[in-house]
Amino acid sequence: MSHYIKVEDPSSDNLLSKFDTEINPTVRCYVLNSWYNYWSSVLIENIFKSNPAVSPTVGKVKSVDFFIHDIPFDLKVTYLPSEYIKQKRKENGFSVELTYLKRKAKEAGITFAEESAPAEIEHEITEKLKDRDDVFSKETLAKLKAENLEILHDTQTSPNKLAKWLYENQGEMRFGSENRISLVLVDSENFEDSWKLKRNLDLLKSAIETYLSNFSTKRVEDFQVTFEFKGKPAPFTALADVLFIVK
Repeated sequence: MSHYIKVEDPSSDNLLSKFDTEINPTVRCYVLNSWYNYWSSVLIENIFKSNPAVSPTVGKVKSVDFFIHDIPFDLKVTYLPSEYIKQKRKENGFSVELTYLKRKAKEAGITFAEESAPAEIEHEITEKLKDRDDVFSKETLAKLKAENLEILHDTQTSPNKLAKWLYENQGEMRFGSENRISLVLVDSENFEDSWKLKRNLDLLKSAIETYLSNFSTKRVEDFQVTFEFKGKPAPFTALADVLFIVK
């Protein structure tokens, strides 16, 4: 499928023109998502590379996208992980989000497809609460939002904890211990819409330039993250930072 994504003409019109003639309907959503993720990541990486504090690699270098003040980094564009939020909710004594929503749905007489996947149930209940737009529904959603924003604030205060978590919870097939900058996108009104921030180039450019202008004030030891990975024999140490872009 990469020949539909990594093309000379990356326009959406070019991709969509192939949907009726070349791309199987069963994989169209996958191809469109892959195209969006790939080209938005290219644009974000180019914002970094256009800054004078950043030096591009000469050719392709494994696990290095660019250098910031001579320090090599791999750029990861991501969101605040749902499993991380779930872990922090437990640590903070908050209810499991799905359990809480199911309970509130039953209190309000809201039906939902109980046989669906957890993420689908959560989405269905949330949307139905939004549609009701009454005091009970607003208070239910406001409580969840306030708790998750508290987790976000705590994470922004201690970003190294998230950096370590991201290393320790990466997929085994894509394991790496390279230096990383994780650009974490968060729509504070609705975490589920965070993916849309990838296309907000004005917001991205402003936040990235501010980050790079302050980079020289950081100490190398501030970046150091030591982590373990299941099945690997020894702890790993890398330089890692987290750049939050919150709307």
